[in-house]
Amino acid sequence: MPASSSPREITAKAVVLGIVLAAVLAGANAYLGLKVGLTVSASIPAAVISMAVLRMLRGATVVENNIVQTAASAGEALAAGVIFTLPALVLLGYWNGFPFLPVATIALCGGVLGVLFTVPLRRALIVEKPLRFPEGVATAEVLKAGQRGGRSARYITIAGLAGALLKFAQTGLGIASGTVTGAVKAGGVVIGLGSELGVALLGVGYIVGLNIAVLVFAGGALAWFAGIPLYMALADPVALQGIVGDATGFDAAEAVWDEQIRYLGVGAMAVGGVWALLSVVRPMVTSIRSSISAVRAARSGEGADVPRTERDIPANWLGYGTLVMAAPVLLVFLFVVDRSRLEIGSGVFAGTLAFGLVFALLAGFVFSSVSGYMTGLVGSSNNPVSGVTVLTLLTSSLVLLGILGTQIDFGADEAKATIGAATAVLISGVVSCAAAIAGDNLHDLKTGRLLGATPFKQQIMLIVGVVVSALCIAPILSVLYAAYGMGNSFPRSGMDPSQALQAPQAALMSSIGEGVFGGGLPWAMIAGGGVLAVLLIVADQVLQRREASFRMPVLAVAVGLYLPLELSVPIFVGGVIAHLVARRKRGADNGPGVLFASGLITGEALVGIVLAIPFAIAQSSDVFAIAPSALGMSEGAFTVLTNTLGIAAFLFFVVWLYRTARKEE
Repeated sequence: MPASSSPREITAKAVVLGIVLAAVLAGANAYLGLKVGLTVSASIPAAVISMAVLRMLRGATVVENNIVQTAASAGEALAAGVIFTLPALVLLGYWNGFPFLPVATIALCGGVLGVLFTVPLRRALIVEKPLRFPEGVATAEVLKAGQRGGRSARYITIAGLAGALLKFAQTGLGIASGTVTGAVKAGGVVIGLGSELGVALLGVGYIVGLNIAVLVFAGGALAWFAGIPLYMALADPVALQGIVGDATGFDAAEAVWDEQIRYLGVGAMAVGGVWALLSVVRPMVTSIRSSISAVRAARSGEGADVPRTERDIPANWLGYGTLVMAAPVLLVFLFVVDRSRLEIGSGVFAGTLAFGLVFALLAGFVFSSVSGYMTGLVGSSNNPVSGVTVLTLLTSSLVLLGILGTQIDFGADEAKATIGAATAVLISGVVSCAAAIAGDNLHDLKTGRLLGATPFKQQIMLIVGVVVSALCIAPILSVLYAAYGMGNSFPRSGMDPSQALQAPQAALMSSIGEGVFGGGLPWAMIAGGGVLAVLLIVADQVLQRREASFRMPVLAVAVGLYLPLELSVPIFVGGVIAHLVARRKRGADNGPGVLFASGLITGEALVGIVLAIPFAIAQSSDVFAIAPSALGMSEGAFTVLTNTLGIAAFLFFVVWLYRTARKEE
């Protein structure tokens, strides 16, 4: 839409549909994230649903559909920020459930702060220093194809249906594996191998291209093919046995990665995050000044000269909004952190709360910048919210230990150590929600820029989506906890541990909190990751000076270090396909390949979200699963069959994507 036009954007039907989808997607992704530790990007599914529904209501403009997906995707993003942190309070034993007011307040305030922080970031990362934002580009292509119809829409539709069928076969029916893993053992060393067999990450890899795909995979390969074998070869046998236990093969390698090696990613994330922030400081300062100038121009009657497609929330709203959000966060800290159990004076307690609030606001802005930069590189599906949240938790825990350690001997009092860890988790919850929203929302704003939307209206709808999701998330968590339990915490005796939602990120947060206040974190691994990040930064600067086409952004490698290896493999494969197509076409593909890849992401994401609903209602993920006995097969034979079908299906989609991308539009 040209800036001179005045298209319909925020309409009654768009607002209602956006609110409904925000609530549904928040619930579905909360379940998925707690179950398997991953959430799916909801922008494309929301766009597809919006086009289907609004078409039945006498159609809609492309920017009206964009408004719907903007509000709806906030639900998925906010769910990730919440479930990665606040369940840690239950796992720590600090909460017995999920009280509505504290959970809703942390989610709402953190989410709104994330929206506010994206206002200057939009100009810095989308206008001044444009990044790829792969899902944002894919969502724009989906919406454009929906308007154009014809052949372009067919690429998305066919790929979406095929990707949906594969996802249903994998996650619903269970007749095709969604992941394949294995291990090679040499002496006492185990090298873990594996790959995700879903096609959404294949599509993401195609969209981000070979450079980023290689770096993400390199981080995973470094962790799994070098880090784990070296650690197992050099570690003290007694210490190694304590980590591995009775596990063998891939499970043993995964245990070492989980307890030690992935902390390389935390260290690399810390250094890379600081570098990413420094790299966008100048354009952010410029964009903030531009926003302030726009406010002054508006007051002097010159605001009409600002193009519609460049109008953001006014800069003075950002400061006022941040102060408004700070007040309820402080109240949550005041009433949730138990001063009487800490047995500290009012002055020390007030200092602790003041630190928590200031740190949450500053870290929220810093990591919103980092999250936005990283997702601009590798996509919102790989937004490492858990990584930056780990860093937040580490930093806040260490500072709290410094503040309170002179008053309290945490090592001798487990109850007080739990309170210290819980305080750090609350701070991290605010930051996690802000970072999750920022990364996802910048993709929405990228989509809007490609479609000619009004940023101000998108930002308003983002806040609407955050409010709706924040009000829904506490009851959803309460229902899921009552139905399944989480980790090793159960609301009542006699519940089946095999059905518990593992909440992997929250379990890590609780372990880090306990480790800082009680001792036992792998500081050597964290430091090693920081050193690796410095080396990568130096190498990237050398490549930049040589004007090389291949670059080495440290955060892409850090993502690979922190992600399980099986998630990096399909991204790498997608990047290789994009490279082969670009060589054949002598230029980057913006036609059938991008549309087909967008369809793969759409299909898998839609089914992943839809399946979560009957799973949650039935309190089981086996609602549609076909049992081996129904096919007259043993468990072993059935496993061979599902692995074979999963691998064959993935390879089929690899060939199909390549052949489709080679076509001329």
